[in-house]
Amino acid sequence: MDITHESNGAIEAERRSGRVSTAALSREQRISLGRAARAGTPRSSHAYWEPAPGRTDPVDLLLSQARSRVPELVPIRHGRMLVSPFSYYRGAALAMTADLACTPSSALTVQACGDAHLSNFGIFGSPERHLFFDVNDFDETAPAPWEWDVKRLAASLEVAGRENGYTRRQRTAIVLRAVRSYRQTMREFAKQPVLGVWYAHLDMDALLPRFRSLLDPKRTPSVWRAITKARAHDSHQAFDKLCHVREGEPRIISDPPLIVPVEVLLAELDSSEPSARMQMLIDAYRDTLLPNRRHLLERYRVAHLARKVVGVGSVGTDAWIILLLDDHDAPLLLQVKEAESSVLEQFTLASEFTNHGQRVVSGQRLMQAASDIFLGWERFSWSTQTRDYYIRQLRDWKGSADIAGMTPAGMELWASMCGWTLARGHARSGDRVAIAAYLGKSDVFDRAIADFAVAYADQNERDHQALRAAVADGRVQAASGI
Repeated sequence: MDITHESNGAIEAERRSGRVSTAALSREQRISLGRAARAGTPRSSHAYWEPAPGRTDPVDLLLSQARSRVPELVPIRHGRMLVSPFSYYRGAALAMTADLACTPSSALTVQACGDAHLSNFGIFGSPERHLFFDVNDFDETAPAPWEWDVKRLAASLEVAGRENGYTRRQRTAIVLRAVRSYRQTMREFAKQPVLGVWYAHLDMDALLPRFRSLLDPKRTPSVWRAITKARAHDSHQAFDKLCHVREGEPRIISDPPLIVPVEVLLAELDSSEPSARMQMLIDAYRDTLLPNRRHLLERYRVAHLARKVVGVGSVGTDAWIILLLDDHDAPLLLQVKEAESSVLEQFTLASEFTNHGQRVVSGQRLMQAASDIFLGWERFSWSTQTRDYYIRQLRDWKGSADIAGMTPAGMELWASMCGWTLARGHARSGDRVAIAAYLGKSDVFDRAIADFAVAYADQNERDHQALRAAVADGRVQAASGI
């Protein structure tokens, strides 16, 4: 097993983020910067969407991503994207980023999520055992214009609202709620000191007073279920679902092609070699953790490993789950997920990190209020191909709302929380004063983004149909129902 360990410069690399410091600028200068950006790129200009001349075929973009992915899993990705316009949207971050690169920009940069659709927000447990609401997917994170994340979120709400059968008026209200929440939150943070912004978070206790007008078990049942069930989603629950005892030893189940144990995938190896490789992986990854967390991880032993298909857009990337046990045989399940180059990098700048797993971890730590204590990265290979990975707990009080089951009021609540959270993440890394000055007090930007969301949702439907046509004529291979 070839492992390249890159943890020594981790802290210094995170300091060299490439983002411009605002410490040398006065508040008035930063306000002027935002207003100058508004003059150069009027807020109303964000309403516009038309495909650029020579727009790259989105199907070609999907096929370009397939070249670096696990070949037998690629048809599963395409099959999942075929299900509906919203499922297509979830997997089409590259196509939308290519489109966003042709839209107006204020040139104010933040650490962007890169794939900020509404399903990539959710509930998880902080290290202090509080339930937080935050972004929960950072595969595409990189520095980029802040507007790209806002437009990705807004269009996802429009697409999901159409799929749920909401009226045009209901969909517009939902999108406006999200963008207004972003704008007002950014303006609030612009008045606060840096540490106040850094410590800000949205936990479930704060949810009630902040969103009381929308939070009601009868009007927002999907959101309530996500909150009430989140604490049950931990390693013990994952163990019960994904593992069994075989010949007296806990093992991850086999459910091909979605879950395939390592001994099946690497059947040509000696039976002891997969276990040795697992231990080498854990030993190397452990050095990317803080010392106290390395000590905690050392209390566990590796029991089993399996490849597991995850998500929609991520299907085809190399993803594994590792079962570890402590001295009481209590389980800890870690997810090992491949990190490729961000879709943002093709249209901005190449990552400062040589390991894309580290890029994901660094971006997540910068944007999230609190991150998984086992979040780390590594580079290794199982056979001939070396890949970058990030590692985290598979489940740690995680909860996500059932989008299809949301009422309009529930989606409006979710949209408001997403807008608040996205603004907080951007305010931590970007110039919150300049962005707030750009956004202003009025709802001009809000309404422009609502118009963009409608236009881009139309484009998304056309692109979804293009994928269906490509599958029908055999250009794209798809496996449905998996």
